[in-house]
Amino acid sequence: MKRIFLIALSFFTFSNSCDFGYKRYDGPMAAKPAPPPPTLDPAVKERYHQLAKNFLDRRLPSSFNGAVLIAKDGVPVYELYKGFRDLRTKDSITAETRFQIASTSKPFTAAAVLKLAQEGKLSLNDPLYKFFPGFPYAEVTVQMLLNHRSGLPNYLNYFEANGWNRTTPATNMDVLNTLMTWQPPRAYKPNTHFNYCNTNYVLLALIVEKVSGQSFADYMKNHFFDPLGMSNTFVLTLADSAKVTPSFDGYGSYWQHDFSDGPYGDKNIYSTPRDLLKWDQSWYTNNILSQEMKDSAFTAYSHERPGTHHYGLGWRLLMLPNNKKVIYHNGRWHGFNSSFARLTEEKVTIIILTNRFNHSIYKIARDMYDLFGHYSNNDETGEE
Repeated sequence: MKRIFLIALSFFTFSNSCDFGYKRYDGPMAAKPAPPPPTLDPAVKERYHQLAKNFLDRRLPSSFNGAVLIAKDGVPVYELYKGFRDLRTKDSITAETRFQIASTSKPFTAAAVLKLAQEGKLSLNDPLYKFFPGFPYAEVTVQMLLNHRSGLPNYLNYFEANGWNRTTPATNMDVLNTLMTWQPPRAYKPNTHFNYCNTNYVLLALIVEKVSGQSFADYMKNHFFDPLGMSNTFVLTLADSAKVTPSFDGYGSYWQHDFSDGPYGDKNIYSTPRDLLKWDQSWYTNNILSQEMKDSAFTAYSHERPGTHHYGLGWRLLMLPNNKKVIYHNGRWHGFNSSFARLTEEKVTIIILTNRFNHSIYKIARDMYDLFGHYSNNDETGEE
C-alpha cells in the first residue's frame, strides 16, 4: 500500500509539473484542395485484379475473417470483406468496418512527431528530459524513440514484473510515471542497438500532446485524419472501448482486454483499408510532410549487422540486394493482425486486416510482392 501511495503521489506531482492540460484548438487544419481522384486504364486494372484474385483465392485460408485491399496507382484493383465484425453477433464485415491496426499505428505516431519537427516545435535531437523534467534515462532522444534505439524497457514486460494488476487499465501517463518512479533497468545502452519497444511510441504520443497542447486523438484527427478524408479512422480512448470492433483468437473465442489495452501511440488506431489507402497516397505528395521529412522516415538506422531488414522513423524497410525496397509495417494485437506494404517503385499498396487471429497473413502479404515486381529471395518474417 505504501508503494501504491508513493506512485500515486508521484504521478500527481509529475503530471502537474509536466503541464499536460490541453490548450484551445480553434479549428481543423486548413486542407489543401483535393487532387482529382486517381484513374487507371481499365485493362490494367483488370489485369491487376486477376493477379490478386487468383493468388488470394489460393492462399487465403477458409477461416479468414477480415478485409483485403490491393491498389495500383492509388486505385483499388481488388477488395475483399469476409466474415463478421463480431463473431458472437454475426454482423458482416463491410468496407466501413474499423479494425484495430495494432503496430501499423506507429507510422502515424512518427508522422505526427515529424510534422512538429518540420514546424520547428521540437528537434529530433531533443533529449526526453526537455519534455519530461527529471526523466531518468538522460541520453535518450526523440529520434532514438522513433527508430527504436532508445534501449528503454518495454512496459508490456516491466508492468507485470513489478506487480501491476492485469485487470487495471494502464494509461500513457502510467507508462511515463512508472519509468520515473520504478526506473526499471534498460534493455540496452542508448543508440547502440535496434530494439523494437512499444514504450518508445507511448512516449512519442505524450510528446505530441505536450508540444501541440492537444490530446493525441484530437491532434491526429485535426492534422491527419480529417485533412486526408479518413472519416473512418480514429485513436481509441478508454471511453470508446465498449464500442469498437472486438477481436477473437484463432478458435473464434473473444479476446479479453487487459491492462495493456489503454496506452496509444504504439497501437490503438482503428481504420479501414480504404482509409489506409488515402494514408498511403499522402506519402506521394508533400501535403502533410516535406520531402526532407519523408526521406528521413525512409532512411535505415539499424546497420549494426548486414541484412535486408531495417527500421526508419516509424517504418520497417525491406532493402534487397537488387535495390528493390518495400516500405511497410505489420501489426499484431490480441486477435487483430494487420499488414500494410508500399511497393513504391510499382506504386502498389497491399493492405490486409483481420480481427480473428491469423498469423498467415504476413507471409501471404509478403509473397504477393512478386506479383508486381522482382522481390523474391527475401527473408521477411511476420514481425510487427
